[in-house]
Amino acid sequence: MSARVRPAIAEATARLAAASVASPRTDAELLAAFVLGVPRGRLVLADDFTGAQAAAFAALVGRRAAREPLQHLTGSVHFGGVDLAVGPGVFIPRPETELLVDWATKIRDLGAKRPPSEITDLGAGAVVLDLGSGSGAIALAMAHAWPDARVVAVEQSPAALAWLRRNAAARKEAGDTPITVVEGDATDLATTAAWRGRVDLLLSNPPYVPDATPVPPEVADHDPAAAVFGGPDGLDVIRRIVTLGLDLLRPGGRVAIEHDDTHATAVVDLLAGRYTDAAMHRDLAGRPRFSTARRP
Repeated sequence: MSARVRPAIAEATARLAAASVASPRTDAELLAAFVLGVPRGRLVLADDFTGAQAAAFAALVGRRAAREPLQHLTGSVHFGGVDLAVGPGVFIPRPETELLVDWATKIRDLGAKRPPSEITDLGAGAVVLDLGSGSGAIALAMAHAWPDARVVAVEQSPAALAWLRRNAAARKEAGDTPITVVEGDATDLATTAAWRGRVDLLLSNPPYVPDATPVPPEVADHDPAAAVFGGPDGLDVIRRIVTLGLDLLRPGGRVAIEHDDTHATAVVDLLAGRYTDAAMHRDLAGRPRFSTARRP
């Protein structure tokens, strides 16, 4: 790293830390790498900032210190093996959701340990449905991981749909299997009636934060509230998805729903009353993160 880039990053780190940014050093380095047009890991080999680059870096650091999301500043996020464009009007995918995708992409391996009569055969043509797709993160990560699956992304927000369609077009151009984008209420059976009883894998990262929960400025000021908050207990949308899944999934089909860490047993209890094999999964910090089940 050049002598002038290093102190600029150190100064930016201090400024971001003073602004209570959660990962000040990482964000400072990512912004420097963005301005220089190099991967973060190549910063040690980077040339000095030009005058224009130094000014651009300082401006971006100022916006980040004002708690504008890093992903809005760079215009993209890496998720599940794919790069996605994000910005105002769409929920920014979080790394925690990649755990749900990891679980989903391992279903074939898990299925090998069960009797054939008890598993969903996620082979060629399997239908994977992503409810409330937002930027398309889950759907496009699944299409990238399972090129022989039929992936459907459902989204209602016009702003989010614009990002979803942009990302779907970009991934198609990159060579991934195209996904089907459906506009409409993800919790209304009329939106997805064409797949009734045909879905092998139902995935969702719905709005689930209880309404009164304090959230960071990046969320409160930039993520769409409709994609974050899920009613007084955070379960309003999840309850509808649990019910909807019984209509959409074929027998043996699986559902996975991300939820708040306060929902340690609540979502499993909702699933256990109607599905089999209901289980809660934790994230790397040990917090409840998503729950899964199988349609009888």
